[in-house]
Parts: sequence; structure tokens; C-alpha cells
Amino acid sequence: MKKRINRLFVIISVVAIVLSIGLVAAVYHSLFRKQMMSDLKEYADLLKELRWDEGAEEPEYFETMKDMEIRLTLVSPGGEVLYDNKADITQLKNHLDRPEIREALNSGEGQTVRNSETLASNTFYYALRLEDGSVLRVARNADSMVSMFTSVFPTILWIFAALILLSLGLAHFLTEKLLYPISKMAENMDSEISTADYEELIPFINTIQKQHQDIIKNARMRQEFTANVSHELKTPLTSISGYAELIETGMASETDIVRFAHGIRSSADRLLTLINDIIRLSELDGSEKEPVFELLNLREVAESCAENLRRNAEKSEVTLKVCGEDCRVQGDRQMVEELIYNLCDNAIRYNNAGGSVTVSTNICKSPEEGRKVGSVILSVQDTGIGIPKEHQDRIFERFYRVDKSRSKSTGGTGLGLAIVKHIVEKLGATIELESEPGRGTEIRVIFPEAKGI
Repeated sequence: MKKRINRLFVIISVVAIVLSIGLVAAVYHSLFRKQMMSDLKEYADLLKELRWDEGAEEPEYFETMKDMEIRLTLVSPGGEVLYDNKADITQLKNHLDRPEIREALNSGEGQTVRNSETLASNTFYYALRLEDGSVLRVARNADSMVSMFTSVFPTILWIFAALILLSLGLAHFLTEKLLYPISKMAENMDSEISTADYEELIPFINTIQKQHQDIIKNARMRQEFTANVSHELKTPLTSISGYAELIETGMASETDIVRFAHGIRSSADRLLTLINDIIRLSELDGSEKEPVFELLNLREVAESCAENLRRNAEKSEVTLKVCGEDCRVQGDRQMVEELIYNLCDNAIRYNNAGGSVTVSTNICKSPEEGRKVGSVILSVQDTGIGIPKEHQDRIFERFYRVDKSRSKSTGGTGLGLAIVKHIVEKLGATIELESEPGRGTEIRVIFPEAKGI
């Protein structure tokens, strides 16, 4: 980037220098041409005042003008050359076809410039009509623009080289100056304060810093996740290995073998559940595939999930019921089923014997707490152990458990609510939590109003 900007500055400088030299030369030549014509006009006016106002012809008078740089020509009204201080008039043709002569005869004065490519010069002509009808023409040679440019080319070349060197230095300086804020930003990427020499860079810096902080946060979460996965996998594998070793060495009795087999199966089930949750969470994290949305009856999906969990609820001595009204939502069926299943499973797992879990679906009919009228509210409420206030902000983190001993005894992996959070984000919904230790927990998922109903 630095080289590209530097190169661009140099190119702009070279183009600017070349154009400037060309424009200055063109302006100079235009001014020179105007000045030449002005001088010739003054010569003609002066000669007219000195001689031709008297009306007499004095060829001897012209003899004094033969050594002048200016060429004088006197032409009759018919175009015949009466006098020329630089040429033999007997050898000159009729001048009536000359544009400056015709113009002078018609309007009183005329001018023109004729180029001589062989002599690399221009001849400037100015013609003035006299009172007797004859025309006085004055002319002077001057170098052409090409000739003048060629003569000063070495000087222009030196100036051009000096300007190029100056441009290189300025380009390098401006490039460093331009990129300095970006370099400074790169060195202070961890700083939360946006520092920029240019106001326009502040949004860019804020975006880069936010992305940098997100990358660091994700890297830290990934590292913690890896460590947690290793720890969670180690526990059931250690149990399986221990039970298998006792059976292998013959140290276990027939009664112990049955008990150990049950322990191995329980640990294997926990291991499989953990692996399935990890795979599902990874799919939600890394999948670029968009969910397939369809119109769903949320109450019907909730009743189906509740039916699948009915046996688990009975084993835990928990009453599971679904109530509310038919609500239509746009969502991916698999994700919605997984969302409700995890919320209900979590509510059963962390409940008390004799407790209850109530799943309800309702449509928001009045704006409450910022909810939009027409949005659909899925509520999963339990009478379980509840969540202390200081833990409520973290329960959706991976492997975070409020009661670690109870979680492991009930087979929880600590990933259920993390999966719920990801699904809620994928569905474009929001989630709310209300809980009090000893009185239970209510988790609400607010779905946006389904379009096209």
C-alpha cells in the first residue's frame, strides 16, 4: 500500500509538471505573439506619422531603413509592390492575394503570421492602409515555438529533473504523513480510545478495534471451550477406563460387574450426549447455511416436544404441561423443536420432586416492556431450584453451571442453554430470563410477528 501511494504521488507530480511546462510555454507564446503584433502596429503608426501623411513619394527616405530588422513593404491599391527594404521589387509578384493586404484594403488594417518549417521561424505581418489607398506593411521574423523550446530544452530538462527530485521527496514525506495514523492505530490496537489525526478515520478505527477485540474474545472463548471440552470428556472416559480395568483384572465380583456395567453405560451415555451437544454447537457456530424458514404452529411443536419428554418428567416426578393459544411463527422446524426441547429438558433436570414445568404460547396484544404487538411469546416456567442473581448473566455461556454437582448427577452437559442462545439468534428472536432461588425460573423467547398470515 505504501509503495502504491508513493508511486501514485510521483505519477501525479510528473503529469502536473509536464502539463505546467506545456501550459506555461503555450501562454508565453500567446503573449509573445500579441506583443509582436503590438510592436509592429506601433512601428506602422509611427512610420505613417513620419512620412506618408505628406502624400509625396521620397524613395530616398526608404534607403535609411534597409539595415533595419523590420521589413517594410509599400503596396499600391492594386497589389503592386512599390517598395521593399529587403527585396528587389522587380522580382516580387502582385501582393493582392496576401491575406493581410486584402484585410487592410477592406477594413483599414490587417495582420497574419506565416510559418516557415524550413527556417523553423514565424513571420509576423501587420498591414495599415494609408490615406492615398496604398498599404504599408511591416513584418518581422521570430523563432517558432518549436525552435524556442528546442533552444531552452537543456534548461527545461534541468528544471524538470530538479522538480522530479523534489516531487520524490515530497511524495515520500506525504506518504509517511498519510499512513502514520494507521501505523499508530496498529500499534495501539488494544486501546479502547480512538486516536486519529483525521476525523474521517475514527469510524474506521472504531470498526477495526471492535473486530480486533472480537477476534481476541473469540480466541479466548475457543481456548476456554477446548479446555472445558477436554475436562468434560476426561471425566466419563476415566470412569469407563476405571470400571473396565477392575473387570479386566478380575477384581470385581459378579454383583460388582453388573454395577460396573451400569456405570460404564451411564458414562458412555453421558459421553455421547456431550459429544452430540459439542457437534451441534459447532454446527451452529460455523454453519453458513441459512435456516429453512416455514410457517409453524408453535403450540403444536411445544406439545410434540412435551410428549417426547413426558417419560423423563415422570422419572423426575415433575409435572409437564402445555397451555396457551395457537401461535404462528416463521422458523426452522428442527431448530424450534431443539429450542423447546432443551428449555424443557433443562427445566425438568433442575426441578424438585413434585415440581412442575409449564410451557405456554401467547401472542402479545399490548406493548409490554418494549415488546411489539403481534409478537409471539414462548414461555417455559418451572418450580425448580432457581438461579441466583449473580449467575443469571452467565448461564447461557458454554459449560457454565450454577450447581456443578447437581448438573453432573442429572447428566447435564452445560451446553443446553448455549445451544438455545445460538438458535434464538439464528431465528431472529430474543430471550428473557426471570428467576429467583427456591421459587423457580421462567425463560421467555419472543418471536417476531409472522408475516403473511
